[in-house]
Amino acid sequence: MTNPYAPPAATVADVVTVVDTIELAGRGVRLGAALLDGVIFGACTYIPFFAGLIPFSAGGRGYAGPGLAAGGLLAFVGFCVWAFFTIKYVGANGQTIAKRMLGIKVVRKDGSHVTLSRIFWLRNVVATIPSAIPILGTVYGIVDVLFIFRDDRRCLHDLIADTIVILA
Repeated sequence: MTNPYAPPAATVADVVTVVDTIELAGRGVRLGAALLDGVIFGACTYIPFFAGLIPFSAGGRGYAGPGLAAGGLLAFVGFCVWAFFTIKYVGANGQTIAKRMLGIKVVRKDGSHVTLSRIFWLRNVVATIPSAIPILGTVYGIVDVLFIFRDDRRCLHDLIADTIVILA
């Protein structure tokens, strides 16, 4: 007869963690992705905005109202297109448009899939809140970027969201 109150006895083999086999993305490619994301956002919003202004400002006629409305509408459409693809790629596999182009992605520290809400709220919103505070926001921004020079290449926003950036 076995003791029903005895602790379970099981033989467990060594567990190989996924983190040991993951290759972290380089600092340069992460910087490139951040810059490229900014260029893509600007191309989707600012270029349509100014393109909407041009027909109404040609010849010095000074029709600022309709030009601003047309530019604003085109910029809004461009922003919606940018947001659609960004949300689609980030939700599917943790990549922004530029991260997808450069072959890197964001995952949880253990290598598992990261959710869209974790990236949006913890990596972006929570990490952006200190930026609204004068002086502290500047210090936070500098410290956040400098954290990438640690051995694990995790910025402060990565630590907050418990994420890493890896090669896809």
